[in-house]
Amino acid sequence: MAQTTFEEISASDFFYRNRDIAGFSNPSRAIFVAIREIVENALDAAESHKIPPDIYVRLSFEGEATKDTQIYKLRIEDNGSGIQPRFIPSAFGQVLYGSKYKLKQTRGTFGLGGKMALLYGQITTHQAAQVTSSTGNQNKIYSFKLMIDIQHNRPIILDRKVLINKDNWRGTIIEFTLEGDYLRAMPKILDYFKQTAMVNPYANLTFVDPKGRLYKWTRVTTEMPDPPRETLPHPYGVDVEMLQRLIHITTDTTMTDFLKHHFHRVGGITAQKFLEFSGLNPTKNPKKLSHEEIVKLTQNLKKFKDFLPPDASCLSPLGEELLRAGIQKELQPEYLVVHQRKPSTYAGHPFIVEVGIAYGGGVPKTGGFVLYRFANRIPLLYDEASDVSYRVINSMNWRRYKVSPDMPIAIVVHICSTKVPYKTVGKEFIADRAEVRREVANELREVSRQLGHFLTRREHVDKEKKRLTIFAKYLPRIAQFSATLAGKEKIPDIEKLLKSVQKYGAEDE
Repeated sequence: MAQTTFEEISASDFFYRNRDIAGFSNPSRAIFVAIREIVENALDAAESHKIPPDIYVRLSFEGEATKDTQIYKLRIEDNGSGIQPRFIPSAFGQVLYGSKYKLKQTRGTFGLGGKMALLYGQITTHQAAQVTSSTGNQNKIYSFKLMIDIQHNRPIILDRKVLINKDNWRGTIIEFTLEGDYLRAMPKILDYFKQTAMVNPYANLTFVDPKGRLYKWTRVTTEMPDPPRETLPHPYGVDVEMLQRLIHITTDTTMTDFLKHHFHRVGGITAQKFLEFSGLNPTKNPKKLSHEEIVKLTQNLKKFKDFLPPDASCLSPLGEELLRAGIQKELQPEYLVVHQRKPSTYAGHPFIVEVGIAYGGGVPKTGGFVLYRFANRIPLLYDEASDVSYRVINSMNWRRYKVSPDMPIAIVVHICSTKVPYKTVGKEFIADRAEVRREVANELREVSRQLGHFLTRREHVDKEKKRLTIFAKYLPRIAQFSATLAGKEKIPDIEKLLKSVQKYGAEDE
C-alpha cells in the first residue's frame, strides 16, 4: 500500500493551481479580469483621497503564443494616492497581502485580484512586472521590477530605481505581459469600460487597444461621493473566532468597556442591558473568559434584541444625482428615474440599494430588458442569470406597470455594502439573500411605478395626437360639406377650433 504524504502549499501556490477560482479560467476571460482588477484598484486609490480619477489603459500586442492566443503587454496608469515604497513589493508580489481587509466599503474584497493578474502574467509569459509609484509628498518616484516567488508567496525584487519627481507626479503605473485572446474578450472589455463610466461619472477613462484604436470616456462632473469609512463589527455579525480575536487584542479590563470600544453602535446603557441579559459581571476582565463563556457570549450577542441596527454612515453610495448623471451620459434615454433605498442590513452588515430605470433614447434594443448590475461600483458582466437582481426582475408582474419585454428599457441596480454577498471569489454575481432580494424588489417597484405613470401619460398624449390628426384631416371637409348643405358660399372658419384642440393637446403633452 502506498504511503500517504502530506505537504503545505503557500497562498500563491494554491491560486496558481486553482486560478479558475479568481476568474482566470481561459485566455479571453483572463485578459478581461486582469484589466478589471487593476482598474478597480486604481479607482479605489483615487477615490480614497477624493481625487477625480484619470485612468489610462493600453494593451499592446507582443507576439503569438499559440494558435488561439497571443502575448500582450498591459499598462495601466492612475492619478491616485500612490503607494509608499516599503509596501510596493508585497502589495504586488504577495498574494493575500493588501489594504482591503478592514471592515469598510471597497471595490476589492479579498486583496487578490491585482496580484492574480500579475501571477497569471508570470505563469503564462515568465516575465517580470514593472511597478512605478509616487505619493507626491516627496520629490521621488520609486520603480520596482519584480516577480512572485510562488512556492513561498514572497516578492522577488529584480531591480529597484529611485527617480527625481520634477513634476510632483502622484499615482501608480503597472506594466506586465500576459497571455490572452483579445478578439474574443473585446466586447466584454469595452462593455466594462462603458459601465464603469456609467457608475463613475466623475472619472476620465482612456483605453488604447492592440490595433491602436483610442476609446475615451470623459467625466461629466467633478462631484464625488465621500470616501467610505472604516467601521466596527456589529454584534449580530460576530462569530466565535472574531470574538476571540477581539479579546486577544483588547486593552480593556472590563466587559462594559470591551463592548463599547469593539462593537458598532454599542453604548454604555446597551452594554449594561446586554450583560444583564447574558448574566455576565460588567467588571469582569474579557481576557479571563473561558472558552465556554466565549461561545455562550457569541450566542447571546445574536439573541439580544435591543442592539441598534448598523449605521450606514460607513457606506459610500453613489447617490441619486451622480447615478442619474452617469446613466444620462452613457444611455441618453427619453425618460429616466433613479431612487435610493434607505439603509438595510443582512447578517449585521449594512447595505444600500440604488436603482435606475431608463426608457427609450439610446437604450439598446435587444427584445428584452437590459440589466446593468453593480456592486460597490463594480460592473458585474458574467453569470447574470444567477444574480439576485435578475431573479427579482423575472419574478415581477410588469404588466401592472404597463411595461412589456419588447420595450427599450434598461434597469440599473447598484448595491453597496461593507461586505457584498458575492457567491464566488470572481465577484460576478450577488447571492440571493432574503434581505437583499427584498430591498431590490421594493426599489424596483418604486421606480417601475414612476415609469408606469410616464407610460400612461405618454399613451394619453399619443391618443390626443391621433385625435388631433383626425380633426385636422376631416374638419375642413366637414366645414365645406356643411356650407354646401346650407346653401352658403362662405365656408365656416375652423382655425379657431383647430387652435383650441391643439392647445389642449399641447397641455396634455
